Amino acid sequence: MGSVWLDLGALFLLAGLTFAAVLDVRTREVPDRLWQVLGVLGVVGGSVVIAPDGTLPLAFWLLSAGLALEHVFPWDAGGEGWVGEWADYLELIAYVGVSALVGFGAYRWGIGGGGVPPGAVALLVTVLIARGLFEAGVLYGGADAKALIIAGILVPLFPVPWIGVPASTHLLTSLVPYAIDLLMDAALLSVVVPIAVAVVNLRRSEFSVRTGFTTYTIPVGELPHRFVWVRDPRYPVDPEAEASIETSEEDRRWRTKVARELESRGISRVRVGPQLPFIVLMAGGALGALLLGNWIVDLLALV
Repeated sequence: MGSVWLDLGALFLLAGLTFAAVLDVRTREVPDRLWQVLGVLGVVGGSVVIAPDGTLPLAFWLLSAGLALEHVFPWDAGGEGWVGEWADYLELIAYVGVSALVGFGAYRWGIGGGGVPPGAVALLVTVLIARGLFEAGVLYGGADAKALIIAGILVPLFPVPWIGVPASTHLLTSLVPYAIDLLMDAALLSVVVPIAVAVVNLRRSEFSVRTGFTTYTIPVGELPHRFVWVRDPRYPVDPEAEASIETSEEDRRWRTKVARELESRGISRVRVGPQLPFIVLMAGGALGALLLGNWIVDLLALV
């Protein structure tokens, strides 16, 4: 894809992820409208770049892009009517159909030139990985998976990072979807979280090897106003009940209930774990991938 559009797409992505990160920190809610705007922008920009290569490459790009966009538009009628009842099957058909067509196109006409655009392949791989990680619970929130998919639309591949990287990593950087580099950089950044928790515990003289990197204590009265998970042995939490919480308002009501029960038992401080706003890390990973590519690969290349 055109280098000018990739740079523009990267800037749009950074702006969108930064805005989403701010919302995630404040409310733990990111509206689909943001992903819709960024997604459509990416599809149009990619189409403008690919169109001069011919109808066939454009068709393959739009196939992959259409599969990506269906994740951010509420086409399933909220689970109601025949569309909602068959939504899972229709989506599975779309996954299999698009994957089969792109695979056949790559076999028949090749990748690049007048065949399947590399960006279409990278986007399809990104969508499949994002969905797989979401279903596996690795990407806990739907917004995290959507953010990764939108990254794949706006910046399918980013072969040349803005800052020089080891020459041995150039080939891998040019082949791996940009969104995967972003995700790996974000995972590396997540190491900062347990370190920060440990620093808080050390400053309070509350550090222990068993819990010092994962939890800390706060006043019970602050529990309804903090985005945290209760991890106190005096209040064991049912994992299924916790997993059933879907919105920030439901989470706040649950924390308020827990706070009242703890206060009624005379407990003044409660041990909690941070609710990791992963989109914040993804925003950092996006910038890191643009500047230096895949940090893990870069580090291994230097060993």
